[in-house]
Amino acid sequence: MAKFTGKVALVTGGTSGIGQATAIAFAKEGAKVVLSGRREAEGKETVKLIEQADGTAKFVRSDVSIESDIKKLIDETVASFDRIDFAFNNAGIVIDSLPLHEQSLEKFDKVMAINLRGLFICMKYEIIQMLSIGGGVIINNSSISGLIAIPGVSPYVASKHAVMGLTKSAALEYAKSNIRINAVNPGFIYTPMTDRYIEYIESMGDAESQQLTATIPMGRIGNPEEIASTVLFLCSDAASYITGQSLVVDGGYVAQ
Repeated sequence: MAKFTGKVALVTGGTSGIGQATAIAFAKEGAKVVLSGRREAEGKETVKLIEQADGTAKFVRSDVSIESDIKKLIDETVASFDRIDFAFNNAGIVIDSLPLHEQSLEKFDKVMAINLRGLFICMKYEIIQMLSIGGGVIINNSSISGLIAIPGVSPYVASKHAVMGLTKSAALEYAKSNIRINAVNPGFIYTPMTDRYIEYIESMGDAESQQLTATIPMGRIGNPEEIASTVLFLCSDAASYITGQSLVVDGGYVAQ
């Protein structure tokens, strides 16, 4: 029997990359899945992929930086499936690589609005729902940038460090309410979000491309399914004593 049969999983940023892979993985394990994002066509395509594999899924268009969108997302999830057992807060953006003094306030505010403010809004309404049913699990998608510094993307790094603080504080607040809250910290993963950076490196030639993978001890870039399996582990009973933690999935990059 699939380990999440009878459970309901919510995935933000579920239209592609890590979010899409995680939505599909939840469905394969028997969960009913609600995925959200701003790109409706890609969201509906993900639902189609899940349904073709005999899974159950629903897409709700939403922007995590808009509180009314998230309230609607939670309400529609509960209206459709009665509850939310798992939430993977995956929606996020990156910015162009520039030194801090060349970064615009507009870009800074946009990154914070989605990566931090949006995460806070999602957690607020997810927790309200989980308190009403006696518990649940929340996984926040941070990054290795939530643990270390990467030059050129200081607003992004700041937002992901803040995700770690929010995750740990909330985990302590709700530990006695049977709500576990953890984070995953992906390294370099083949997703649309990082493809532009990877393509830029690879366009510079074989030497530069090899230099990127050489910085990863395992010598390769990861795939979204490896993050998805980590999220499912943290949601499972096998991780029932884990809260307020972060699990790094980066091929050894941060360990250097």
